[in-house]
Amino acid sequence: MLRAFIAAPAFAMLIAAAPAVAADAKLKAAVASPARAAEHKARDQFRHPEQTLTFWGLKPKQTVIEVSPGSGYWTEILAPYAKATGGRYVAGVADLDNPKISEGAKRGRAAFEAKYADQAKWGQITYANFGPQSKPLGAPNSADMVITARNIHNFMYQNALDKLMKDFYDVLKPGGVLAVEEHRADPRPEKANVSDGYVAVSTVVAAAEKAGFKLAAKSEVNANPKDTKDHPFGVWTLPPSRNTAPNGQPANPQFERAKYDAIGESDRMTLRFVKPK
Repeated sequence: MLRAFIAAPAFAMLIAAAPAVAADAKLKAAVASPARAAEHKARDQFRHPEQTLTFWGLKPKQTVIEVSPGSGYWTEILAPYAKATGGRYVAGVADLDNPKISEGAKRGRAAFEAKYADQAKWGQITYANFGPQSKPLGAPNSADMVITARNIHNFMYQNALDKLMKDFYDVLKPGGVLAVEEHRADPRPEKANVSDGYVAVSTVVAAAEKAGFKLAAKSEVNANPKDTKDHPFGVWTLPPSRNTAPNGQPANPQFERAKYDAIGESDRMTLRFVKPK
């Protein structure tokens, strides 16, 4: 009888663990997919996609909103993962309702939508207007996770950090996650106007808490101790930008890149905030 009593709970634990194992397998498959761009895969050594998404709490069947997805590094993982697990991936891109939006931003959004239009390959992607004047990202309490990766400094340049943090809070369900990856200024002070792209952890935490979030966890998964954070063209000196001159100026072919390429990508904070239930 004692043997049966021990075995039954053990068997039950195996059954309960099975869905998590399956979900991990689908995430692994999305990260390893040959459909991902080679230049994106090359960045995995610095961005640690599987570990980062696991830390943030990505799960099957979730509605995940990623804002300002750039070239689609996370899109190429999250959209197929949503397709494979019955979830939904929403990309927050250029705000077409903003009458002041630039033609370049419009073209960028159109190019992004065209790049990921193949539903057989990427799944069905939903698009939401996103920006300093944008309307809500979705219905209140409708999303499980909002991801913002390497965007906080841009929100600060736009004087929109508080507004956008509120947008994130409003669209998330109670218990939903705000997932943040950002260039980290610490341990040195954040520069005035975040001129070099590095943000203090305290700045991000204060803005999120002001919106109502609670800091749930920090991870060092995207830390880079080689990053000295004193580069001539700010964080954009490092890969992937690899600037050799100030922003807006022609590249300098004489600039010595070797030591900056050897550093790799920036030292980054990786944070998980939760909207209280």
